[in-house]
Amino acid sequence: MYVDLKRESKFLIDKFLLKTGKWHGQCVFLNCKIQVMNRLLFVLLVMSIFFGCAEKKKADNGKSDIVENEMVVKDGDEQNDIPFPIYDFDGFEPLLHNNDGKTYVINFWATWCKPCIEEMPHFERINSEYGEKNVEVVLVSLDMPNMWKSRLEPYVVKNKIQSQVVILDDPKQNDWIPKVSEEWGGGIPATLIYNEDKRTFYERGFTYEELNNELKTFIN
Repeated sequence: MYVDLKRESKFLIDKFLLKTGKWHGQCVFLNCKIQVMNRLLFVLLVMSIFFGCAEKKKADNGKSDIVENEMVVKDGDEQNDIPFPIYDFDGFEPLLHNNDGKTYVINFWATWCKPCIEEMPHFERINSEYGEKNVEVVLVSLDMPNMWKSRLEPYVVKNKIQSQVVILDDPKQNDWIPKVSEEWGGGIPATLIYNEDKRTFYERGFTYEELNNELKTFIN
């Protein structure tokens, strides 16, 4: 609770002086003067305690602020080490609505999702075969932050992933999942294929033949 030390000390002095005024007619002047001095010393002691506590609290708050700032800087440094763009949904959403003549294959996946990993070579093959046909594959990782360095980056490097990889890091899944597609129940793998003329969402895995056949309906 915030305490206004100036106001509290003034209140104590005023209260004290009011009482001493009442006592003046009841005591000998010398004794009253001694009582006044004693009570003034008491007031000064109370004020010193108030100020001491306030200074300690201020110092403690300062230490807390420093620790929090260090944590924020550390988190920022860790993200700067990740070689993939990191988006919240507001930053990511424009990738779902490009209108530049291309056909986009947006795959939602994670390294801990076995079906996602099984179909990954099919998206890489599509990226390789259709890269010059105005088709762009975007792999949207839903891995948790503690997996970005330990699992996501090693997987991409080991498997020489050539498709664009981005990270979607937004804890409000219930808000942004229906914005991707009203049909999406939240499971992965899931894929959105769209262009200026057509848009289809798939909450399922693909074989290469299935993915290739679906893509052909967008570009033929």
